[in-house]
Amino acid sequence: MKARYHDIRNSPGSSFRVSLFEDKEFPAAWHFHKEYELTYIIKSTGIRYVGNSMGSFESDDLVMVGANLPHCWKTIGEQTEDVKCIIIQWDESLLKNWLDKEEVKHINELLKRSQRGIKFNLVFAKELKYNLIRLVKAQSFERLIIFLQILQKLALTNDFELLAGSNFSNSLSSKESERINVIYTYLKENHLNKITLSAMANEVAMTNDTFCRFFKKTFNTSFFSFLNEYKVSIASKMLIDTDLSVSEIGYNTGYNNLTFFHRQFQKHMGMSPSKYRKAYRRIPQ
Repeated sequence: MKARYHDIRNSPGSSFRVSLFEDKEFPAAWHFHKEYELTYIIKSTGIRYVGNSMGSFESDDLVMVGANLPHCWKTIGEQTEDVKCIIIQWDESLLKNWLDKEEVKHINELLKRSQRGIKFNLVFAKELKYNLIRLVKAQSFERLIIFLQILQKLALTNDFELLAGSNFSNSLSSKESERINVIYTYLKENHLNKITLSAMANEVAMTNDTFCRFFKKTFNTSFFSFLNEYKVSIASKMLIDTDLSVSEIGYNTGYNNLTFFHRQFQKHMGMSPSKYRKAYRRIPQ
């Protein structure tokens, strides 16, 4: 079983799909589909995987993924609220006869960029929220017009970052794709415990050396660098959402050496845990 293929059906009366997703968590494993996808997070926090990239997501996270680009969103830790997001999916046939027209040249460029996944700036995403909600409620012709307007705004902004590395290949074998799903699931279920290289390699039926080579080739980073980034993402969420001290959060994310925890947090977040909490804290002081 590989990065799982999802078959997507259009919304009634539409040539593309728009859905308001609400659930306890995101159920999908690492998967792909022939449709382009735009996901806007209304409520939820967790880890987002797009190609060989990993990053945390929160409310107002807006990401576009290209056709056949593997991706998934995972909630982590204790959730205080259900997942709520808007998902828009469309295949190339929707715009196929327009893409060589001058009027949509910027959208054409947007679609090409999306093959690496695109994360849009938070402020820009908030500006699009009204139209995204309108899209969910709109019908037929009006829905198409709003959608095209959204695409044009996405195409013209410079407030974005590309996610997957330029060297990422969608052509992973079935066995390689399934290994990635196993890795993601294992991290989600065991991130509070000490994770060893041997245990992780054993989960995917590989020797330590073979697993390290596979991981480096797929993600363009070492497993332990990836693991530290994952733990820091969890720690950042805990700094925002809980009253635990920085030391407690370090221990609760598997760091027995607090100096190492501070060093890893600074490396991945660009500031100390204390400064991060002060800048982004949501709960009352």
